Amino acid sequence: QVQLVESGGGLVQAGGSLRLSCAASGIIFSINAMGWYRQAPGKQRELVASITTGGSTNYADSVKGRFTISRDNGKNTVYLQMNSLKPEDTAVYYCKAERGVRAYWGQGTQVTVSS
Repeated sequence: QVQLVESGGGLVQAGGSLRLSCAASGIIFSINAMGWYRQAPGKQRELVASITTGGSTNYADSVKGRFTISRDNGKNTVYLQMNSLKPEDTAVYYCKAERGVRAYWGQGTQVTVSS
C-alpha cells in the first residue's frame, strides 16, 4: 500500500506563487513515477506535470514556464512549485504515484487564484 499526503494548497492572488508537497509513505520502494493532476468543477481531470524516478519531467502546455515539478533526494516527496498563477489555474490538485500496475492518489488539495 502507498499513502499520499498533500499540503500547500490555499488562496493566492493572480501573479502569486504556491508550493505543493506530496509525501509518500507505506510501500514506497519501487515507485517509478509521480505526478500532479488537477480538476476544476465541471471539467475533466488533466495532467499538470509528472516526473520519473530518473528525473525526467513532463508538463502541460498551459503551465510550461510557470510550474516546476521536483522530487526530494529520498524520492519520497514530490513538489509542485507554481509561479505566476492565473485564475484559470483554480482547481483541486491531486498527487498521483505509480507502483507496479497500481496507481495511488492523494486526497486532493484546493488551489484558488483570485483576480
